[in-house]
Amino acid sequence: MLPRLFCMALLLVCAWPAPTLAADADKVLHAVFVAAETGFDPAITRDLYSGRVNRSIFETLYTYDYLARPAKVVPLTAEALPEISDGGKTYTIRLKQGITFYPDPAFGGKRRELSMADYVYSFQRLFDPRLASPHSWLFAGKVVGFDEAAARAKQSGRFDYDEPIAGFELLDRYTLRIHLKQPDFNLSMILAHEPTSAVAREVIEKYRDGMGQAQSNPVGTGPYHLGEWVRGSRIVLDASPEYRDRKWDFAAGADPEDQAIVAAMQGKRIPQVGRIDVRVMLEDQSRWLAFVGKQVDLVELQGPLAPKALLNGKLRPEFVAQGVQLSRIVDPEISYVYWNMQNPVIGGLSKEKIALRRAIAMAYNVQEEIALVWNGEAIPLEYPIPPGIVGHDPGYRSSVRHDPRLANALLDKFGYKKGADGYRILPDGKPLTITYSARADSNGKLQAEIWKKVYDSLGIRMKDNLMPFPDMLKAERQCELMSRNAPWIADYPDGDNFMQLFYGPNTHQNNNGCSQIPEYDRRYAASQKLPDGPERNRLYREMARILEVYAPIRVGYARYRNMLAQPWVIGFKKHPILQEEWLYIDLAKEKK
Repeated sequence: MLPRLFCMALLLVCAWPAPTLAADADKVLHAVFVAAETGFDPAITRDLYSGRVNRSIFETLYTYDYLARPAKVVPLTAEALPEISDGGKTYTIRLKQGITFYPDPAFGGKRRELSMADYVYSFQRLFDPRLASPHSWLFAGKVVGFDEAAARAKQSGRFDYDEPIAGFELLDRYTLRIHLKQPDFNLSMILAHEPTSAVAREVIEKYRDGMGQAQSNPVGTGPYHLGEWVRGSRIVLDASPEYRDRKWDFAAGADPEDQAIVAAMQGKRIPQVGRIDVRVMLEDQSRWLAFVGKQVDLVELQGPLAPKALLNGKLRPEFVAQGVQLSRIVDPEISYVYWNMQNPVIGGLSKEKIALRRAIAMAYNVQEEIALVWNGEAIPLEYPIPPGIVGHDPGYRSSVRHDPRLANALLDKFGYKKGADGYRILPDGKPLTITYSARADSNGKLQAEIWKKVYDSLGIRMKDNLMPFPDMLKAERQCELMSRNAPWIADYPDGDNFMQLFYGPNTHQNNNGCSQIPEYDRRYAASQKLPDGPERNRLYREMARILEVYAPIRVGYARYRNMLAQPWVIGFKKHPILQEEWLYIDLAKEKK
């Protein structure tokens, strides 16, 4: 039997008055992805590129102010920020009325109003064992009764979506009260993260595959719907004529750039652009030629291309003269290399395995990778939490330093002897070969060359494994990769989002190296109970030291994100958390 509120939702499939379409169908934004998407089910996808599409189609309860720095949470489908009571354990959230899903055959071709029951259903999907969502960590251990429901589902192999969960109390169609087991000081930010977007149960049940995923038929309440999709090649998003009357309304501070954006955009309806046409271009030169040939309006200028447009971090004069715009930030990210802690060659907590990983970490020259792969377009990191994120420690200094001589001495001491061919063997006499995986593009090839040099300096054989990005993510989640450079861009601007990357229970989710280090896991679990402050920061520093001792990873760098926009693009400014800025911009057709 369907829950009463869900049945009510079905009855409210009705003829809502259609708002006037704000977006101009003749305004087409041509954009580029540097890697392929994986699909469009918010509960499943975990890559940046799919996430950008999902945020355009689906909506979370909260989002971020487009201009505010540091990032500031604001309501999206919620009426206001949550009412927090009971010492931070109870959140009461009210939904705006009249928001509707895009018309779909799942609703009889009509629109259907969004309700809080849709959000509860979407949260439940993250714990469905058939889905095996990589995002269950967002709610794990937090909501009253949720973990228990997940445990029953794991035992039976089926999640009971009709069973009430005490921690998700639906007061009425538009009001949800969330009861937490302990205070969660990041919950508002979690509810602004796209895996918590609202999906409709009717849509999922109509289009899901054998694993319960609905990757190919996204239907949301957002400003765009999927128009065309050629997997790994082209994605077209069309503005939804039914999208509600949402106004561009953000304040500028003292920054003249922000003031100009406000002057150009204030009061306009969101969105202004009628179509987003995204092409997947893996090669740097293809993206560059498309931009200079004015075939692309927005392009990400990764390190290998930076010298073509930048000089000392600023736009070259010839592009300034053309009116090309540069929006440049240091991404709130950590790019790190991991070694699979479940791999029999490189993993484990025995002394010789730790010594092997630490030696490799010491042989790695972060500055060399930044220079050769990214053309200097990155900053080295000492700490697992990058600048601009709550919990970052600017005074922290890692104990891991580039020292190939000491690295080789460490391998000698722990029995990794060199054979007649000059390559090392394992202490038990078996061959030692490290497989390094990277994206099958120009950057990936450069990274593989850098790491071949690292392993050569130690006398260790390395085999490279260049893979399509979606395939690499899938293998990584199953703990099948031995080692790779893994970038992580902030889902929300708090240190918890980075320290969870190395938490044992997050294996098969975001813990790419599949590490389970008891000393680390205990401290991370304790840190989740604390707000930002000295006590939590102390735990974070201890956790960083543990990572250095056991070496499941080597902290690397945070890259600059250089976004180039053509002169006719209005209002673009790179946001540190939001990735779908095209919702907030306009195009001047007459200039194009």
